[in-house]
Amino acid sequence: MSYFKQFLFFLCFLFAGAAFSQEKNLVTGRTRIGFNEHWSFSKDEKTWENIKLPHTWNAKDVMDDEPGYYRGFGWYKKELSTKPYRKGKEIFLCFEGANQETEVYVNGTLAAKHAGGYTGFNVPLHQLLKFDGDFKNEIVIKVTNRFNEDIAPLTADFTFFGGIYRKVDLLITEPIHFSLADHGAAGVYINTPLVSDEKGKVQVKSLLENASLKSKSIKLITTVYDQQGKAISSKSSRADLPSGGKITMVQDLPEVKQPHLWSPEHPYLYRVVSQILDAKDRTELDLISNSLGFRWFKFDAEKGFFLNGKPLKLVGASRHQDYEGLGNAVPESLQIRDVELIKQMGGNFLRVAHYPQDPVILQACDRLGILASVEIPVVNAITESPAFTKNCKNMLLEMIRQNFNHPSVVVWAYMNEVLLRPKFSGDKDRQHLYFEHIRELAQSLEDLTRKEDPLRYTMMAFHGDFDRYTKVGLTKIPMIVGWNLYQGWYGGELKGFGQFLDKHRKELPDKPVMVTEFGADADPRIRSFVPVRFDKSVEYALKFSQVYLNDILSRSFVSGAMVWNLADFNSETREETMPHINNKGLLTLGREPKDTYYLYQAYLLKQPFLKIASGNWTERTGMADSTNGMVSTQQIQVATNFSSAELFLNGKSLGIQFSKDHLCTWPVPFQAGWNQVRAVNPEQPGIEDVEEIRLNLLPYLITGSSDFAALHVLLGAERYFIDEQEHTLWIPDQAYRKGSWGYIGGAPFKGTNNRISYGSDKNILGTDRDPIYQTQQVGLSAYKMDVPDGTYELTLFFSELMGGPDKEALAYNLDNNHQKEIQEQRIFNVNVNGKSFLNNLNLGEDYGYATAVQKSLKINVVNGTGILLDFVPQKGKPVLNALSLRRIN
Repeated sequence: MSYFKQFLFFLCFLFAGAAFSQEKNLVTGRTRIGFNEHWSFSKDEKTWENIKLPHTWNAKDVMDDEPGYYRGFGWYKKELSTKPYRKGKEIFLCFEGANQETEVYVNGTLAAKHAGGYTGFNVPLHQLLKFDGDFKNEIVIKVTNRFNEDIAPLTADFTFFGGIYRKVDLLITEPIHFSLADHGAAGVYINTPLVSDEKGKVQVKSLLENASLKSKSIKLITTVYDQQGKAISSKSSRADLPSGGKITMVQDLPEVKQPHLWSPEHPYLYRVVSQILDAKDRTELDLISNSLGFRWFKFDAEKGFFLNGKPLKLVGASRHQDYEGLGNAVPESLQIRDVELIKQMGGNFLRVAHYPQDPVILQACDRLGILASVEIPVVNAITESPAFTKNCKNMLLEMIRQNFNHPSVVVWAYMNEVLLRPKFSGDKDRQHLYFEHIRELAQSLEDLTRKEDPLRYTMMAFHGDFDRYTKVGLTKIPMIVGWNLYQGWYGGELKGFGQFLDKHRKELPDKPVMVTEFGADADPRIRSFVPVRFDKSVEYALKFSQVYLNDILSRSFVSGAMVWNLADFNSETREETMPHINNKGLLTLGREPKDTYYLYQAYLLKQPFLKIASGNWTERTGMADSTNGMVSTQQIQVATNFSSAELFLNGKSLGIQFSKDHLCTWPVPFQAGWNQVRAVNPEQPGIEDVEEIRLNLLPYLITGSSDFAALHVLLGAERYFIDEQEHTLWIPDQAYRKGSWGYIGGAPFKGTNNRISYGSDKNILGTDRDPIYQTQQVGLSAYKMDVPDGTYELTLFFSELMGGPDKEALAYNLDNNHQKEIQEQRIFNVNVNGKSFLNNLNLGEDYGYATAVQKSLKINVVNGTGILLDFVPQKGKPVLNALSLRRIN
């Protein structure tokens, strides 16, 4: 057969994934082929759809207004043709992740089960396959993401997407091969027991298996290659493999002289090639290649982290694996890009949270020089059962063995905020026993981790209840204590963060510490010039980040810190301004940078950096200044690692500002229409950033103004809302001023959640523009707009923010001092210019609670009367959430 035909056959096999080549393959060794195309999927085994892997059935239902999402069963099936000559081979189906319980059937027979949604597993198929080229072997996979009290995680502030959401490969090996039966690992484990500037020692443990009916003499050759492909260390060992037997071989290779050390600045990777050869004819039976990085490290309770003998502050991000519109079924290229974005940010650490992630993540960390911690998903709570403990230990072994060879990994972790919402709060004796069981589980996981990998560190991450974790005894167990801290967000004040770190240093002086989480939500659609805690504005998140980064970088005993989170992620139970999304990311769910990402670049990058952070806000609305009716003065911020920056508006300098905590701020007099904003470094003029910003200028006095066209106002708010759907900007309200517009009477709505100073954080049903409805003026008597004569379309926006069904406070809300809501019945009329518009409006009764309501009408304004809305109470206090006015002619 010609080479071209062989190549065509190979392509057919590779892309169809359903049949082996029709010609006998004389090549020995292993072959790994993608097995991700041409699958059928069904939830009920009746109606099937064609899909490809990776796949999740929750990509859409996690974003709708209906509480909950599908947590049930899904079936996948696919046909596989085999030829007789393959009968002597070992054939495996290799999964990288399926959430969370999986059963694999071959021709109707159960081949394997797996529990846990975040680690890989290998399924041997060969004994169940029929090697008749005309027979179609049927592979059926049953997966469920149902709640199972014996499998972690039990609850969490992220979504448990179901499905085979990572890729699957078909692996073909010789009967003699590196074992695939060790907790989903590849059977080769690389250690560097001694590393220095002068030398590096390499120890390799290999698990070999003989599935044939004959004993075999083999040679195991392990070789280290440098980046130029030169072999620099090698070891050959001979062994006899009994039929059906497994052996473990440990090889100490000749030490490498003056090794290139792996670090964030120089992530030098060697390659370790492991070969099994037939001892007689030297036929290659199996081959595996792994990356190797020489480095040594230390966490010190007083001085922080050291890499290769030098101090290094670890600063980076935590990461969840979902992506906008895809759920967890994310292509590898997008996952790799996340690690690249950490590198571009200037970060040097990734907390792989709260579960092991796609193998390409740590591969990218190795290549780019990003240090990492990896953890199993024991989150919020445990189940006191032998099965839960067994599954946790199995997850831990899978995590360690599958990721053992990555030089980027320096920490294994196994619990996160496990005392966040403790069970049995009404029974102290029972709760004390529960705490004992948590401590016992933690100690058993700690002991197992240290036994598996004595050269890396262990860690648990705790929420900010220092005294509780200390009293229960958990702070004594791991080698490193991680704290998830949100002072100035969920509770407390910003200054409390540094105070907490100092408390750790004083009370746990021998325990290294990392800040494993910190962050504030930043909805990229929310802006404010008077930012306050929990307003979800980008500006408050900037202020929050400055305080935290300053406190982290100024304390040498803090080994490192990981912002929560690299990118926004799905949390189906969340409400707030963007329901079902945790907005603490430095990037959006679709990985667009927020202002906070630029701030981190200014703090962390070593090369010159200057960026107009506020340049993300490209379309603005503003009222003309009272002293200059031609401009509206608004704030612009520039993130930089220079000591100062100069800003130009439409070619005119606005002066030089010195950087304060890596931000320079100017009041900018924007003109109506497009404005060019250019920031430069005075010392290095070639470094600059330019943005085009368009301003819709509202007249200071709208009476008689020919320029007045539209008004979009949020009542009871001090924040702006960028409406991306309709390309409009909603601005904060004001008290009525003669010749202008505004409310008369009333007060801003303040919900029962004590985190927020105004408005509500409820999910508003029937809209994706929740911030329009989440604030309101309560008890207003009128709203007046002194608009010029003309025809207008007026739309009033309402939502009843008090009442509705009681909901359990979510575990991540650390400050849970909610006042009980008192359901109010409010009935009121709205008159427009003396004419009845809305009669006996009863929002809760007529439309439901936390539901979007719009009411519109056209108004002809004549004789300079303007527009006057009268709110006439019938029972309770009238409310108005937002108002939109558009001039027609």
